[in-house]
Amino acid sequence: MNIILLSGGSGKRLWPLSNDIRSKQFIKIFKREDGTYESMVQRVYRQIKQADPDATVTIATSKTQVSAIHNQLGDGVGISVEPCRRDTFPAIALASAYLADVMGVSPEEPVVVCPVDPYVEDDYFAALTGLAEQAAKGEANLVLMGMEPTYPSEKYGYIIPESDAPLAKVKTFKEKPTAAVAAEYISQGALWNGGVFAYQLRYVLEKAHALMDFTDYDDLFAKYDTLTKISFDYAVVEKEDKIQVQRFSGAWKDLGTWNTLTESMGEAVVGKGVLDDTCTGVHIVNEMDVPILAMGLHDVVVSASPEGILVADKDRSSYIKPFVDQFEQQIMFAEKSWGNFKVLDVEKESMTIKVTLNPGQSMNYHSHRNRDEVWVVISGRGRTIVDGFEQVVKAGDVITMSAGCRHTVVADTELKLIEVQLGEEISVQDKQKFQLEY
Repeated sequence: MNIILLSGGSGKRLWPLSNDIRSKQFIKIFKREDGTYESMVQRVYRQIKQADPDATVTIATSKTQVSAIHNQLGDGVGISVEPCRRDTFPAIALASAYLADVMGVSPEEPVVVCPVDPYVEDDYFAALTGLAEQAAKGEANLVLMGMEPTYPSEKYGYIIPESDAPLAKVKTFKEKPTAAVAAEYISQGALWNGGVFAYQLRYVLEKAHALMDFTDYDDLFAKYDTLTKISFDYAVVEKEDKIQVQRFSGAWKDLGTWNTLTESMGEAVVGKGVLDDTCTGVHIVNEMDVPILAMGLHDVVVSASPEGILVADKDRSSYIKPFVDQFEQQIMFAEKSWGNFKVLDVEKESMTIKVTLNPGQSMNYHSHRNRDEVWVVISGRGRTIVDGFEQVVKAGDVITMSAGCRHTVVADTELKLIEVQLGEEISVQDKQKFQLEY
C-alpha cells in the first residue's frame, strides 16, 4: 500500500505546545505501553506499519517540519518537501510525482491520501487497505472515505452518497454548514468528509499535467513557487463524475483543539502536575521542569511549555488562535534531525540554549558572521570540530568559537551542552553551512 500523509499547519490551537515550527502532530502526549510518550505522527506511522509492514509511507510537508519528522520517525520514511505553501492540490501532485519519479511506483498502483493527525484505531487502517483495493479496481477515479457522523458538526464538509450501502456513488458535496444545516444533511445520510481518499497514481499525475506545466518531479519542484494555490477538493474532487464513497463507522477524531485532544488522552496529567481530589475533568500537560498544582477546578486544561502557559476552560480553548496570533516571541523549543534545543534565557546581546544531540548525530558544519559561541558540555561524550580541528569532549569541557569560525559537534553518546550565543545581532538567518573538510 502506498500512503501519502499530509502534514501541514502550525497548529496554534494547541499553543503553548505548538508554534510556527512545532506543529501539533509532533507533540508527545500519548502514553506507550513502556511508559514513554509518542506524538500523533509517531502513533499513526506505527499503526500503519503494524497493519502493513511493507507500506510505502510518504509524508507531504513543508521544509520547516523535515527535521522534526526525521527526529521522530528516523530516515526510513519518504518525505515530499513543499518549497512553499500552495494548498493541498499542488502538495498531492508533488507527492504523487515523487512516488512515480523518485520511488519508482507504477502509475497503475493505488495511492491513499490521509491527514497525519487523526486519532484512530486499527479498524481505520484496515479500511484504508480496503480503500486502496477499491481504487485498484478502476470502477471510479476517486474513492473517498466518509466518516459516519456522531453529531452535527460545523467543522467538516459533508459527502452525500446516492445510497446507504457500504460503498456508493457520491451524489453531491456540501461545504461546512451551520449545526442546524448539518443535522439536515445527516438526516439525508450524509457523511463527514475527513480528507481521506484513494486513486490510481496515473489519475492524479494526469490531472496535474492537465492543470500545471511540468515534465517530472524535479521540474515541478523547481516551479512550485509559481503554482496557483488551490485545494484538492476544488481542483479535482468537485469536478470528478466517477467518484465513490466508502463508509467508515469506527473511531475517528480530529484532534485540532485542546478540547478534543484531552478527550483522547489516556491520563489526566502528563509531566509534573498534581490534581487535588476536588478537580473534575481537568487535564495538565506540562513540559517544564517545575510542578503545576490544580485545586478545585472543573473542565479546565492547563498547559505549560517554554513558549508560555495556558489556563483555559475546555470549551473556550477552541477559540485560542486569535489571541496567540497577537504574540510575537522567540521560538523557545524545537526538534531537529539531530536532537532538540530549548532556549533558557534571552538578553539584548546574548542567548543561552540547552542543546541535546542524539547518539551518532551531529549538527551541520557551519559558521556565524555576527556572533561568537561558547559550548559547555554538561553530560555525555562526543567530538567537536572547529576549523577542521577535532577534539574529544566530555562533561565539563568548554569550547569557544569566534564569529566566522567553522564548527560542529558529533555525539558519540547522548550529548547535552549549554550553548551561549554572544553578539549584537543574533539571528537564525546568521548561519552559513559547509562541507566537512575531510
